[in-house]
Parts: sequence; C-alpha cells; structure tokens
Amino acid sequence: MISVGINPAYQAPELEYALNKVGVKALIAPESYRSQNYYDMINQIVPELKSCSAGEINSSKVPSLSAVIMESDRGQTLTGTIPYEDLFQMATEKDISHVESLQNSISPDSGVNLQFTSGTTGQPKAALLSHFNFINNVVSLGLKGGFELSEQHRVCIQVPFFHVFGVVIGILGSITHGCTLVVPGPGFKASASAQAIVNERCNVIYGTPTMYVDLVSEVRKSDIKLPPIKLAVTGGAPCSPQLFTDIQGTLGVEQVKTIYGLTETTAMCFHSFREESQENIRATVGHLGDHWEAKVVDGEGKLVPYGTPGELCIRGYGTMLGYWEDETKTRETIGADKWLKTGDQFVLREDGYGQIVGRIKEVVIRGGENVYPKEIEDFLSTHPDVLEVHCVGVPDERMGEEVCAFVRLNDGGKQLDRAGVKEFCTGKLAHFKVPKYVEVVEDFPKTTSGKIQKFKLVERFMRNKV
Repeated sequence: MISVGINPAYQAPELEYALNKVGVKALIAPESYRSQNYYDMINQIVPELKSCSAGEINSSKVPSLSAVIMESDRGQTLTGTIPYEDLFQMATEKDISHVESLQNSISPDSGVNLQFTSGTTGQPKAALLSHFNFINNVVSLGLKGGFELSEQHRVCIQVPFFHVFGVVIGILGSITHGCTLVVPGPGFKASASAQAIVNERCNVIYGTPTMYVDLVSEVRKSDIKLPPIKLAVTGGAPCSPQLFTDIQGTLGVEQVKTIYGLTETTAMCFHSFREESQENIRATVGHLGDHWEAKVVDGEGKLVPYGTPGELCIRGYGTMLGYWEDETKTRETIGADKWLKTGDQFVLREDGYGQIVGRIKEVVIRGGENVYPKEIEDFLSTHPDVLEVHCVGVPDERMGEEVCAFVRLNDGGKQLDRAGVKEFCTGKLAHFKVPKYVEVVEDFPKTTSGKIQKFKLVERFMRNKV
C-alpha cells in the first residue's frame, strides 16, 4: 500500500482532483474539522455513498474509491462508511498472515508515500517517494553534523503531517531516534505552540518561517516565559536574517538550524551543522548533506562558477521516483542523467554552503534588470514596524514589471506607504529594487504547510488595480 496525505483545507473540487489524480482506493478522515464537514463533502463528490454497502463503493466520479473509513463526531455510524474504531477489529488471522508473508518481497525502492506539492504556483502534482528515500533521509538527522536527535529531545512540531517536513523529519525522525513528539493541536496556532512548549518542557521546535514569525509575535505579546530551547529548525521556505535573530533572541534558542529541501527530494538535502557560525546560519541554507550532489546551471543548462546565481540541480538518494502517472512533468524535472531541477535561483559556494536567491519564476525583470524579491524581503524585514513582508512582480507598461511589497505590520505599528518604504530604502537599496507599490495586509494567503502563495498576491494586486 502507498499512503497519500490529503490537505485538510481542500474543498470538494480539490479533493476530487486529488483522489482521482493518484487513484485513491480507501479514504480515512474524521467527519469534520473546523468549518469543514468531510462527510458532506464526500457525499457531494460521491453521491452513491449513501446507497452503497460500506467498503463496496461504486462511484462514477471517483471510480478508484472503494471504501471510506470515518470517525463520527457523535459516535454514530455514517451511512456508507466503515467506522474508524471497527477497522481494528476487521483483520482476520488469515489477513494478518498474508500481510506478514509480503514483508520480504517489499523492495526498498518501491513507493511508500505520495506527496502533493504545495500548490504555491497552481495545480499540485503528486511526487512518489520510496522506502529508501524516507529511511535514509531520517537516519541522517541523528548523525553527527545532522540534528543529532536523541531520547533527550522533546520536539514541538508545528508543521502538518501531510508534508515531508512533518511526516519524514517529524514523525519518522522521532520514531527512528527515540524523541518525544509534542503536537500542540490539529492545526497551527501560535498561542497553542507557546503553551505546549511551556507545558511539555519542549527543547526543540520545528516550523516554517511564517510559523516562527507568529510564534515570536505571540511570545512578545503575551510575555510568556519559555523553557530553555536547545534547537529551532526552520525549513519549507527561505528565512530572513532578521527572523533568525528574532528566533534566537525572543524565543531564547541556543541554536537555530536551517534546512533546505523539496517534496521531490524527500525533505532535507542542505542543512547547517551542529556547531555553526552565525554568518552561515543567517546567510545560507546550510551545507550540502552527505550522499548528495549539487550543481548550479544557467538557462542553457551549463555550469556557472561558484558564487554565481543560477538554477540549483540536485542528485542523490532522496530524489523522488517521479510524479504519479505524469511522465511529461517527470521528464521536465528529472533528466536522463538523474539531475533534478529544483526551480530555485541559488548560489553555491566552493565550501559546499548554499544560498537561496529566490524562485526562478519569481525573478522580477524590471527594465532589463533582474530583481530578486528575497533580497528586498530580507531588507524590509529589518524595518521596526514590519512583522512580515513578501514581494512579487506585477505588470508595468513601461518597465515590463515592477515590484509590489505586501507588508504585515507589528501590532501597534504605524501605517506604511510607498513614501515610507522609499525613505527606508534610500542609500541602502538600488533605486530599481525599491518597490513601486506597497500594500499593507493583515494576513498572507498560504498553503496549510505554511508556504506563501505568491500567485494569489499577484491576483490580489490585479483586482485592486482594476
């Protein structure tokens, strides 16, 4: 069997897409979560559910689906579903013997998990990861130079379990190395994380940059006293130098560790070391991991010199088997030479450390000048009134593209407009990098895994412009 993590924020059309994309046979879910009622949603997609016997679904819209296993909010059996608790009583001795007989025939290179890409740029693809990918990525966490995880670690995990960070580094990493995994709640909430860290005496935190922004803000606002924290691990998106400073100072973290990887590389392929310089922690995504190869190429696929921006390509044990039943996209991403194109604009240093410049598709070409949003974001995040900032390229008749900065302010922060941003940038950023447009927002559109959906910021700008 291959497990598939489904994003709980999906609406009916997205769920139908995911189920059909990978041919899901059995779906396990609660009846509801927050404002979502999954039983109603599944009935919308599979109207035959209420007229079928449990475990024998015959659906026209989702032909692969045969069973829905569901935990009822009220402890009742929902028509057409198998109660979750009953699942544990259904296996016969014959079934168990059959499963046991299959163990020796399972190949380490066969698929174990399907991960939907985060959907930050559109319709998600499904990356197939192997047993070999999972286990070896996890083993590296406990080695010298990795996280050096052990039974002494109590990890507050803020990232979701349908993402490689949560399922590989979080769940499997803790099982493999004997850590205690503390889950603050069914979804991320900064106040719940802070309380869990205090109540459970956590000494390690996992999260995305956006989650740390909110956690830092929560600790400052509530004046909560956190216990000593040995390690904070950030990944899933680039982290600004200012945020590293805030994590260390406000949360009282002994060491901040940055990791870099993709769904398609089974989580981690760059990481900072146990004993690391502040410069490397703030300016890079760490050092290339053991048993990985990396190269940076130009638009024609030719190697660029160390220190020169280009597209990062990765090759190694953690590379996905491919996108599920999508040979075209797989070949676009992984070449015959097994190099995987990351789509990240990257600088590789001669000593093996790497730095994200931004997503290649996010590079803003303003009047012929290449402008990298991350550089502007890192600078604007040092503004005393700015809590979080994300920049995108927007259409411009004269320049082709201009930069728009979407800014989230600190509680009590003053209003910030283009004039204020220009004044802050004067003498520190080249004129062509200064955002032409500035919009103050209360929150950012993001995936449930915490990644900012920049294409939605562009859509917002275009709506407001009209």
